[in-house]
Amino acid sequence: MLDLSLFDQHVIGQDTEDPLRFAFTAKRGAHSAGGVRPVAPPQQGTVWQNITQESGATASSRQRCLYIHIPFCRVRCTFCNFFQNAASRQLVDRYFAALVSEIKLKAALPWTQAGEFHAVYVGGGTPTDLSADQIQQLGELIRSHFPLTGDCEITLEGRINRFSDETFYKALAGGFNRFSFGVQSFNTQVRRAAKRLDERETVLERLTDLSSTQLAPIVIDLLYGLPHQTLDIFEQDLQDYMATGAHGIDLYQLMVGGDAPMLNLVEKGRLPAPATTPDKASMFALGVEFFDKHHLKTLSVNHWARDNRERSQYNSLAKTYAEVLPIGCGAGGNLGGYTLMQHRQLDKYMEAMEAKQMPIAMMFSQHPLEPMFATLKSGFDAGVLRRSDYQTLGLEDAFEYLTPLFERWQNLGLVTIEPDYIVATLAGRFWSVTLAQACIEVLSHQTEKLKIA
Repeated sequence: MLDLSLFDQHVIGQDTEDPLRFAFTAKRGAHSAGGVRPVAPPQQGTVWQNITQESGATASSRQRCLYIHIPFCRVRCTFCNFFQNAASRQLVDRYFAALVSEIKLKAALPWTQAGEFHAVYVGGGTPTDLSADQIQQLGELIRSHFPLTGDCEITLEGRINRFSDETFYKALAGGFNRFSFGVQSFNTQVRRAAKRLDERETVLERLTDLSSTQLAPIVIDLLYGLPHQTLDIFEQDLQDYMATGAHGIDLYQLMVGGDAPMLNLVEKGRLPAPATTPDKASMFALGVEFFDKHHLKTLSVNHWARDNRERSQYNSLAKTYAEVLPIGCGAGGNLGGYTLMQHRQLDKYMEAMEAKQMPIAMMFSQHPLEPMFATLKSGFDAGVLRRSDYQTLGLEDAFEYLTPLFERWQNLGLVTIEPDYIVATLAGRFWSVTLAQACIEVLSHQTEKLKIA
């Protein structure tokens, strides 16, 4: 039996009359994750060789995605902790040549050709800092070198700023069929504080034009909790999204850490502090109520679609079940039971590619329970845990083992227990990553206990 007294409030939650705002102190990370063990650098090459030479049923049995990273931005957003390189034409051109080499190397691997890819995501950074011709060439390379499913979603991420008609139509010609733009907020004051380019009217007009073509789903990201972003401004952001006609939207909670410039600006009094966790919870609730009112389709706890063209395949697969083949400087992925991170330093990446070596910076062996962890992450991301998912894995005892924790959360107002289902409430949806992480920690603790015994 699960003994909840072994865990603190970071796992079991706090007794409160307002679980949406106070069930936990704060979100602990952008994504939940299980324990991993580092693979020593001398062993990484052998492990990589063993994984990628697989070409049989084992290599093709899991869903798979492709992630390609473009590590350049012309401007660093004040909330960003992932900035890598300032874009310049010469540097981008040199990088693109190396990227093409890596694409061809990895496309030729037996593992790559053993199964079809369900979704491709080109992220960054700012992929739209590539030239229009490079974007078209990249799409053509993806389509010609990788086995893709017939309905494969191929997403190009970017900024509205300088995203011209030429870029859009060449991206379509190259095979991109979904576009994701990091708007973060439409409000000009909020955007300036975040170092986002373009004013509200420019962003609105461009998104409206792109969406009206109906040539591909246009999706935007909004952050909630930014400096200057009051509830009223956030509600206007939601209304602005509806006015554009864009096909899908993600709402992401602002999390600022590391060396993000916003921290220094707030400390020096040059920016007001970002929203508190309770205030961000209020914004999330406003967003859910707004999209319910306008009858948008819920794809996950933080993603909505206006119509059936928007599926958000990469987000739902890569965060949970799918293996992800990483390509590019700073790209991360996982395959064959291992998590991989490629060199973040551009010079190290370029050196590896010039030597035709795999640019692996770090490699980790995943937890033995990773399939179960993936099921938990997927369930909480969707807002529903299904007992049948665990029976498919042969892990139904885990569902039973976690029941005391589910009962605790039901008493707190975070979930509702139904026959064979655990359904997240509004509060549970806001804390979904925290709940998934708590389940992972409980199961990891039990695994360690059994090892010791």
